[in-house]
Amino acid sequence: MPVPESTATLTRPRVATIERASPPWVLVAGGFHRHGGMDKANFALAQYLAGQGVEVHIVCHNIDAELARYPGVTVHRVARPAGSYLLGGPLLDYAGRRVARQVRSQNPHARVLVNGTNCLWPGINWVHCVHHVWQAGPLRGPVLFRAKQGLNRWMIRRRERSAARLGRLFIANSDRTRRDLIEVLGIDPALVHTVYIGAEPGWGPVPAEEKSAARRSFHIPDARQVAVFIGTITHDRNKGFDVLLEAWRRLCADPRWDVDLLLAGGGGALEDCRAQVAAWKLEHRIRLLGFSHQVRDILAAADVLISPVRYEAYGLNVQEAICRGVPAIVSATAGVAERYGSEYTPLLAPDPEDVDDLVARIRGWRSNMLDWKLRFELFGAALRDYGWQDMARRMVSMVDQESAADSISEAHAG
Repeated sequence: MPVPESTATLTRPRVATIERASPPWVLVAGGFHRHGGMDKANFALAQYLAGQGVEVHIVCHNIDAELARYPGVTVHRVARPAGSYLLGGPLLDYAGRRVARQVRSQNPHARVLVNGTNCLWPGINWVHCVHHVWQAGPLRGPVLFRAKQGLNRWMIRRRERSAARLGRLFIANSDRTRRDLIEVLGIDPALVHTVYIGAEPGWGPVPAEEKSAARRSFHIPDARQVAVFIGTITHDRNKGFDVLLEAWRRLCADPRWDVDLLLAGGGGALEDCRAQVAAWKLEHRIRLLGFSHQVRDILAAADVLISPVRYEAYGLNVQEAICRGVPAIVSATAGVAERYGSEYTPLLAPDPEDVDDLVARIRGWRSNMLDWKLRFELFGAALRDYGWQDMARRMVSMVDQESAADSISEAHAG
C-alpha cells in the first residue's frame, strides 16, 4: 500500500557512453517518482539504467517529469479511469505485455521487469509485497469498502498465483519477502534473490538548527518530546495506527508522560481517528496531519518513529528515520526489522496486536532516550553506505548474471 514519502532529490547521474549492444529494458509498474516506497524504488532503478545509456521503456500510470525527459527513455503512459487502481490495473497489464512483445520482437535479449501482479509476463518480477500474507487478516470497514476489498483480495491473490508460476527470476526487497514467496507461493528458492532497497546518502543525523526549524513549523513546544507515525490510515488498519492510538491513550493517562504523538498519513479512516481522539479529549497530545510530502521535515522534528505494522514487506519510512538518526520502534515481523542488530531488538515489537507490550517499549525508549539516539545515529551511518544507485547496480548485475547463465544453458541444450 502506498505511504507518504519525502520529496528528497535523487541525484541525476551523468549519462554514460556505452555500447548500444546493451539490451533494452522494459519496466512495468504503477509509478516511477519520488513519492511512495515502491514508486521511489522503481524511479531509482529506471534512473540508473537511463544514466548508463540503456534504452528503457517505462509502462506506468505516473512518472517523474525529469525521468521522462532522459535520453533513451520511452514512456508508455496508461490511464487510470476515475483514479481507480482496480480499473487501471487491467489496462497496465495489457499495455505492459504489448510493449514487452514489441521490444522483444526487435531484441530477443531485452529485459522485462514487472512489479508483483501488475503485469503477467514470464520475466523478472520485483516483488515489493506478498498479497497472500498482507491480506490475510479479516475484512474491516464500511460494507461497501469491505465488498470492494473482498473483490480486490480475490483478484489479486489469483493474479499472484499466476505471477508466481510465470516468473523466471524474482527479486525480493527483504529476506522476509523471500521466505513468503518460497513458503506461501511455492516458488523455487533458486529463483528468488533478496536485494534491499537503497537509502538516502544525504539523509544524515539532524543538525540542531534543522530540528528547531522543523519543530517550529509543526508548532511543537521546545519542552515536549515528539513521537511520529508515518503511514496510511485506512480501514484495513494494516499500519497498526489503531494499536498506537490505544497505546497513547494509556500513556497519556499518566500525568508525567511528556511525549506527544504526530501522525502523518491519509486514508479513509482518518476522520474516524480524529473523532476518536476528540472523544478521548486528547487533541492536545495526538495530532493528525493528514497526507504529507514533508517526511524529511517530520523526521527532523521527531524524537522517535513508531511503526506497529501488522504486515510490512520492508518499511522505507523506518529506514528513512534510521538514516536521520531517529530511533524507530517497529514490529519484529517487518522486513526492515531483519536489519536490526541484537543491540536494537528492545525496540522490535514481537506482536503488533499487543498494546501493553508496545506501551512498555515506548516507555523503555523514553527512559533511555539519549542513548537510543546515539545508537541509531551509528545504525543510520551503516544504512547510508548503501544507496539507491548501489541497489540498482546490484539488481542489474544479478539480472545480467542470470541471463548469461540462461544463455549458456540454452546453448548446451541445443
